[in-house]
Amino acid sequence: MADITVAKTAGFCFGVNRAIEIVNRLLDQGKRVYTLGPIIHNPQMVAALEQRGVTIVSQPGQVQPGGILVIRSHGVSLDILREIERLGIEYADATCPFVGKIHQIVFSASEKGVPVLIAGDPDHPEVRGIRGHCQGESYVFRNQNELKNLIKDFPNLESKELFVVAQTTFSVSEWENCLKILKRVYTNAAIFDTICNATANRQQEARALSAQSDLMLVVGGRQSSNTAKLRDVCAASCETFLIETADELFALPVAGRRRIGITAGASTPASIIKEVLVTMTDINETNELNFEEMLEESLKSLNTDEKVHGVVVGISPTEVYVDVGRKQAGFIPAAELSSDPGAKPEDLVKIGDEMDLLIMKTNDQEGTIMLSKKRIDAIKGWEDIAAAMDAEEILTGKVTEIVKGGVIVLYNGIRVFIPASQAVANRGDDLEVLKDTEVQFRIIEVNRQRRRAVGSIRSVLREQRKAAQAKFWETVEEGQEFTGTVKSLTNFGAFVDLGGVDGMVHISELSWNRIKHPSEVVSVGDTVQVYVKGLDRENGKISLGYKKAEDNPWEILRNEYPVGTVCDATIVGMTTFGAFARILPGIDGLIHISQIADKRIESRRMS
Repeated sequence: MADITVAKTAGFCFGVNRAIEIVNRLLDQGKRVYTLGPIIHNPQMVAALEQRGVTIVSQPGQVQPGGILVIRSHGVSLDILREIERLGIEYADATCPFVGKIHQIVFSASEKGVPVLIAGDPDHPEVRGIRGHCQGESYVFRNQNELKNLIKDFPNLESKELFVVAQTTFSVSEWENCLKILKRVYTNAAIFDTICNATANRQQEARALSAQSDLMLVVGGRQSSNTAKLRDVCAASCETFLIETADELFALPVAGRRRIGITAGASTPASIIKEVLVTMTDINETNELNFEEMLEESLKSLNTDEKVHGVVVGISPTEVYVDVGRKQAGFIPAAELSSDPGAKPEDLVKIGDEMDLLIMKTNDQEGTIMLSKKRIDAIKGWEDIAAAMDAEEILTGKVTEIVKGGVIVLYNGIRVFIPASQAVANRGDDLEVLKDTEVQFRIIEVNRQRRRAVGSIRSVLREQRKAAQAKFWETVEEGQEFTGTVKSLTNFGAFVDLGGVDGMVHISELSWNRIKHPSEVVSVGDTVQVYVKGLDRENGKISLGYKKAEDNPWEILRNEYPVGTVCDATIVGMTTFGAFARILPGIDGLIHISQIADKRIESRRMS
């Protein structure tokens, strides 16, 4: 059985995660999203976003009217930014803050007329973007050998003031080698260590893990620079394979290995890492419990568990900026603001709002703190839910989703599952009518370890109905009028819901005319005006009246058709002694044979 170890920092880095969140939020808002090149170097994630409607373009002019352009985490040159603004294209800047910092450094160098040296791949979009912020001289070297050649080819640089930066995903070990040369040759150089902390940590972990492993798996896109560097780091210690998906494992010699290490590039989604782990488990028959623990440990975000109090100082569609009383700038990603997937930051908070927050990540190099309100709410929410279950308290929450087997109600940041059988008063009632509505419910099950809470709307509805029934019988009187809803129909009448209590309108009380079925007069769901004709308190039965006295055709006849009135009538029947004529619906009159004509007629002519 193989011992599988996963690097703690495997998967999305801050910048990549931020870019993906920006794209997904814009898609959720119904925007036509374009990205300037693939948003990240992972073909699976790019394909998934394309299926959601994202269009990849190579230049700003390809964006169609009404579309919004997302600048990927690698950043772009000043010329491209100016072109975007010149064309009047709406855009969202997902440039990684680490990359943005490099842009500021090299731009300030250009303003001073200072040449810039960049450690990185000149063909990489990040490096192209960095050079695009250099308004003066700039030079790129991939490694210490190219640095030596640069020194040889441009000897005049040795006496100049220089700014030196590195691509955020540059090899840490290679950077250390270059630093020795840079400090020796360029004594007037200002050297900025701009390699992302996540990159450095990821490479250090990979180096240590590979030294303890028989085989290393590096998961990520083959076009990803940081993934390729991880492969190189690991390959120095043990046999290493770079794979994009779990399907590639079956062609590799992974079976029978005793110690297997797994790491992943900064552009690798957690879902792909999980798939690789699952497949490795199948191949090596790893214990399921160990796998679950390993997976949880490998994919969870760094959480300091430190609580802070903050004040909202800025709001954007993707982030909320918070002052937490420290030198670092605090921000809350939109996804960490609320558990409601449809909520917008501007609808949840306003400038000046104070709130308790949980620190998720700190970045001393960038001077930022990533915070979460959702997780603080969840901690308190679980405490409230557990207490509410013990007290059988009625809670109020919003139905946010209709899912298989029931609905999801959001309460204090906790997703409470309501089974279909507990979501409505009657089986078969439509769940869709509950979407986006406020409902009352009780908690009937809590499992904090599994983060599962189950509730019941039906129990509250039943209690409310019972209370309504008791109040009804206390106050109801014969002759009292009600507005009710037709609940069901039978051959002998219609049952009407009076607000928690059902009454029955007999078929004879539905119309003054003869009818064969109640459906000729009313339908299920109709709102009707009824009155109480009789009460059987002992058996809880109510007889209702529907037809009104003023609609009685005999009353209409008496009031509107006095003796002597000339009116039109319809012959509806004939006999030997006369004809029957319909004056009003439900009332037929006899015209005697003697009154049919002004001359004598024979009865046989009436047939």
